[in-house]
Amino acid sequence: MTNNKNKDIEGGAASAAGGKAFKKTLEEAGTVKLSPAQQCGRGIIGDVRRTVGTHWFKEVTNFNAKTIPVSLLVFISVIAPTLAFGASYGTITNNQIGAIETMLATSWVGITYSLIGGMPICIIGSTGPVLALSAAIFTMSNSLGVPYLTFNAWISIWLFGYTVLCGFFDVTRYVKLATRFTDEIFALLIVSIFVLDAVGDPFSDDGLVRYLLQSHPSHEDLGEDNPDYNAWASGFLSVILGFGTTWLIFFFRDMKESSYFNQTIRNLIFDFSVSASVVVWTIVQHLAFPETETETLNVPDTFQPTFSCCDSSCTTYFPDECEDQAEAWGTRSWFVDYGDLKGKSWTIFFAAVPALLAFLLCYLDSGITWHLINHPSHKIKHGDAYNYDLILLGFFNCVNGMLGLPWLVATTVPCITHLHALAEKDKNG
Repeated sequence: MTNNKNKDIEGGAASAAGGKAFKKTLEEAGTVKLSPAQQCGRGIIGDVRRTVGTHWFKEVTNFNAKTIPVSLLVFISVIAPTLAFGASYGTITNNQIGAIETMLATSWVGITYSLIGGMPICIIGSTGPVLALSAAIFTMSNSLGVPYLTFNAWISIWLFGYTVLCGFFDVTRYVKLATRFTDEIFALLIVSIFVLDAVGDPFSDDGLVRYLLQSHPSHEDLGEDNPDYNAWASGFLSVILGFGTTWLIFFFRDMKESSYFNQTIRNLIFDFSVSASVVVWTIVQHLAFPETETETLNVPDTFQPTFSCCDSSCTTYFPDECEDQAEAWGTRSWFVDYGDLKGKSWTIFFAAVPALLAFLLCYLDSGITWHLINHPSHKIKHGDAYNYDLILLGFFNCVNGMLGLPWLVATTVPCITHLHALAEKDKNG
């Protein structure tokens, strides 16, 4: 009887404790507790010790079965938007920044960040908001009467300064106040834009179904030198290739939990699903439909600055602004002239204003992406490095400004793609 009474007492105490814990959980639901600020650079030092200082050698030397397929996946998921953004930059900046500059920026920043970055699982690249800001800066520079690349380079210096101050005083910790709802809505918005652009944007010529329209710009370009070109056949084949590639990716990924082959082969098929699907449908196109032309990625033929000059002043673009000229005088220099301000030295200090907007964009765009990737549900053991990585981004963009390259930030969709490609999952996800 005594034992039963003791058990009842213990059970009652446990229930009461459980009830108090549950009540406390309800009271604290949705609240975010920030750790004390690590100012005067202590946050940066802590980030480096927690990430690069702890995991660097192990992660750099960790060549495994996922290394090659994940690398191919990242390449495929990055190269297409990089070239697309390059074309967009060429349009809004009068070709002062183009595909070559975007490829160079994405390449050197991506490689450097993967080696010394605090959160290398994230992918750094071009985004729509940064493109829109660059367009506004180009318009502003024309209004001020100063060269765009020079003005942009001074803004990049101020941007770097803002990121250093932010990291030094641990301001990045406020990103952690973002709730899961904020993260998910942000991710949904970005992913929706990607899906809309892939399937068919009702407000532009982007998307697979747009190829079915006879007025699509690609039909005019492809049919210009080919009198036998069939726009309907090209459009229909483009749709088949696009949706066929997507279907085959899911088919290969579903084989991981199937009964075909052994587990090693199924894992291999799963890891190479994206790369294998692209290769298969590329072969199908060239073997089954060799005479049907489709639009391909516009990769530049030579590695040189996009802006070709009409004369030595390099202020007019060849051939658009000198059609009667047989060939270009040359291309712009890779290094931006910081002193080319047309006598308006005050623009150096005025550049601090748009630089503040650029900093806020970099802070929020990258910060929310980092917060989304480092959510506890992803069980990442690497640790975060908000302060350190924000300063790295500021430095990268400062160098990009010096070379006349576009600014880059953390890109949500490639980051999520990279995260899921590296993750070990069971059949329930």
